[in-house]
Amino acid sequence: MTRKINLNFMLVSAVSILLTVCLTTVVSYRFFQKEVFSDLSSFAEIIEDLDFMEQMKDKRFVKPEDELRITWISEDGSVLYDSYTSGVALNNHKNRPEITQAAQTGKGFCIRKSETMGQNIFFYAKKTEDGKFIRIAKEAGSIWNVYKNTLPITLLIAVLSFLISIGIARHLTKAFVKPIELMASDMNHLEAITAYKELMPFMERIRSQHEEALKNAKIRQEFTANVSHELKTPLTSISGYSELIANGMATKKDSRHFAEEIHSNAQRLLTLINDILQLSELDDFPENKLLFESVDIYELARDCMDMMQPVADKHGITLSLKGTPLPIRANRELMEELLYNLCDNAIRYNRKGGHVWVTVTDRLIVQDDGIGISKKYQKRVFERFFRVDKSRSKKTGGTGLGLAIVKHIAEVHHAAVLLDSDEEIGTTVCVKFSGVSSSTLI
Repeated sequence: MTRKINLNFMLVSAVSILLTVCLTTVVSYRFFQKEVFSDLSSFAEIIEDLDFMEQMKDKRFVKPEDELRITWISEDGSVLYDSYTSGVALNNHKNRPEITQAAQTGKGFCIRKSETMGQNIFFYAKKTEDGKFIRIAKEAGSIWNVYKNTLPITLLIAVLSFLISIGIARHLTKAFVKPIELMASDMNHLEAITAYKELMPFMERIRSQHEEALKNAKIRQEFTANVSHELKTPLTSISGYSELIANGMATKKDSRHFAEEIHSNAQRLLTLINDILQLSELDDFPENKLLFESVDIYELARDCMDMMQPVADKHGITLSLKGTPLPIRANRELMEELLYNLCDNAIRYNRKGGHVWVTVTDRLIVQDDGIGISKKYQKRVFERFFRVDKSRSKKTGGTGLGLAIVKHIAEVHHAAVLLDSDEEIGTTVCVKFSGVSSSTLI
């Protein structure tokens, strides 16, 4: 990564320096061009004011030493005098671009290849008061000599700039990558890393994800330990009772009792495995793969009450349902599971002669007048395998996973689960569907 960033910085620097040199050259050339024409214009004015052309004509052909070519041209374009060569040898200049322009505007500028001199020339022509033309020319090669002389300095500056940019690139790359390398080397102390402000949101996201990963790892570790313990207890009982029967150590009366215990522990084991599988499916199954359809919570609650009625009668619990239809977009099986677990808990942790009330409005409320939950445990009841009264859970066959499943199902449906309870008074669990997005409501 560092190498790639360095290479990118160097490439950007090289391109920037090259563009700068090119643009500087273009601007300088235009500036020199302007200066040359300005100098040629000034020279033409001086020649005209000093009546220099008559003197030069009398001396005939004089090749200049300062690389300036002076030409005197009549109105009809014939050359009266040229300091570079004999005027007789020159063609008519009437159609020369600079002369044509000067005839129209009084002044003419042109850069072109001279037939006489055989190279690119800067031409400036001025129309005099008597209708003739004074033309001053300068070789373009003299302009490029300036660049030729400055080329080594320009290249040296470019190379030095590139070397400096490499050093700056390495420094910037190191400063850019250092916080990331520190994060990679020590994920547990991200708060101690100093980073530039643009990286802070990324660091916060990484810190949050790392903490979430650690939390999930801890939950999975605890879950594995709890599963092992929960499975071990009924299996130990089943193994012990079956061994006594197999070894003939149980009387006929005891055999019946042992068989009942084996059956009870097997049922408990089956319930526990079903709950574990349910949680595992909820953890691993993507939410977008769930089948959502139109379901009426009131209708599901009524079916659940009918199903739970025999269990309630067995425990002497009275069930009551009231409310109005509440159609939402949800997974039917998961909603049935949520209702079953809430009603099952309300019956399981109730007292003989108790009541369970289920109310459906814009939310689902399951209330009982059972043993209740102490305030200090209410925040933990949704944890997996957490039981307030372990002895009662064992007696009633509770796995400690019911409310964990309820919370997970609610999260899948973007619903909120609220719990309120008082010891020896009862418990109320409220599932608020108002948190569901409008697209899930019918």
